[in-house]
Amino acid sequence: MSPLDAFWHIANLFAPAWGLAALLALAIKGLWRREAKSLAWRRLWGWGAAGGCAAVALSLLLLGRDGKMAGYALLVLGVALPQWWLLSVKR
Repeated sequence: MSPLDAFWHIANLFAPAWGLAALLALAIKGLWRREAKSLAWRRLWGWGAAGGCAAVALSLLLLGRDGKMAGYALLVLGVALPQWWLLSVKR
């Protein structure tokens, strides 16, 4: 495997976490405007992406491979919990 292939392999592994974090950050900024006014979009996305990447790594460790439904459930929790925490701390 070439270094470019390895890069794309890793990027595609974490792409669902990054995409879900971006969609949830946009939804938070759109639906909870007053509550999320002081939070930057990048901060919401960054924490969500970090939690999602950790969830993907944990699911690989626990389940042995990517693509299981339990792994996707862990991904949703990993993305949502940091963003929920950011919203609850700002109040």
